Amino acid sequence: MTKRRAAVLTAGLAVSAVAGGFAARTVLRRRRPDIEADEDLSVLPPDDLGFVESFDGTKLAVRAAGEPSNPMLVFVHGFSLDMTTWHHQWTGLSDRFRCVLFDLRSHGRSEPAASGDLSLSAMGRDVAAVIDATVGRRQGVVVGHSLGGMAVLAAAESRPDLFGGTVRGVALLGTAASDLLRGVMGSVTGMLRPRFGSLSQAVDRVNRLRRSVVAGRGDVGALIARATQFGPDAPPHVVNHIVGLAAGAPSEVWTDGLAELMDVDLRHALGHLTVPTLVAVGDHDRVTPPAAAMILVGELPDARLEIVEGAGHLPMLERPVAVNDLLAGFASRALRGRAARRRRAT
Repeated sequence: MTKRRAAVLTAGLAVSAVAGGFAARTVLRRRRPDIEADEDLSVLPPDDLGFVESFDGTKLAVRAAGEPSNPMLVFVHGFSLDMTTWHHQWTGLSDRFRCVLFDLRSHGRSEPAASGDLSLSAMGRDVAAVIDATVGRRQGVVVGHSLGGMAVLAAAESRPDLFGGTVRGVALLGTAASDLLRGVMGSVTGMLRPRFGSLSQAVDRVNRLRRSVVAGRGDVGALIARATQFGPDAPPHVVNHIVGLAAGAPSEVWTDGLAELMDVDLRHALGHLTVPTLVAVGDHDRVTPPAAAMILVGELPDARLEIVEGAGHLPMLERPVAVNDLLAGFASRALRGRAARRRRAT
C-alpha cells in the first residue's frame, strides 16, 4: 500500500466515522433496554501480577483470574483499548481457566513504549514476553482481538518456538492480516479525492478529530462508535465503555500506532502459526468483515471459522456467552489434543 493511499484511507476513517455516527441515531432509538447497564466493565482481574518487562525495557501491566493450576488463556486487546475489553471472558471463564490479561505498550496501565516504538513487531514481542513470564513451561491458548490478533501473528513470526510448544492454540477475534480498512472504509474512501499529504499528517488529522469529537457535547462519540464498531443490539454501557477507552488512549497511539496499522501486511507471518487456530468474527463487523476472516482462514495452516451472530467488531463484549462457549470449547480441544498426542507417543 502506498503512503498516499494509506493517507486517504486514514482520513476516510475519520470522515466515515463522523458521517456514519449521525446516521445511527435511529438505531439507538429502536434497540432493546440495556439490562446490564449497572455492570462495571472497568473492574480488573483480582490477581495483580505486577509488570512484565518487554525486550526494550517497556513495562507491561499484567493481571490474572482463576486458579493458577487451571489451563491457561492469555488475552490480548485491540487498538486504543485495554484489558477490560475481556471483562466477560475473565469473569465467565476463570472457574475453568487461569485467565491472564495485560495491556499492550502505551495502552491502559502499561508504560509508554520505549523509544516510541509502537510497531506491530514490538507488540508481538510484548505478547511473547508475557507468555514467557506467565505461561512458562506450561501450555496455554492465546486469544487476540483486532490489533491484539495481529500482535499474536507478529509474535508467531518472531518467536515461532512458542507456537506448538508453550502455545497450543490461538483464537483470533475480529482480525485481519492485511487490508485492515477494506471493510468500513471501502465505500467512503472510493469517493474521496483530496490531497492529504503524508501519512503522518493524515493520522495527526484523525487524532485531532478524535479529540474534538470526544470532547464535544452529547452522545456523538457513542454514535460514531455504534456506527463503525458494533452490531445493532450492542448495549449502550458497552458502547460507552469503548468510547471512554478510545478517548483516554494517548495521542501517540492514535498517530504512530494508527500509522502502523494503515500499512500492515502480516500475510508472510501466517505460515508460522501452525497450531490449531479459531477465527471468529461478528456478522455485523464493518472493520474486519466476515470476508476478511474467510481469507484469513484460507491462508492459515490449521484454522476454522466461526461467525458470531448479531455482533460487530467487539463480539466478546456484544455476545459474551456465545464467545465464551466458543473459546472454552476450542481451548479444551487444543489442550486436550496435546495430552492425547503425548499419550500416544508413550
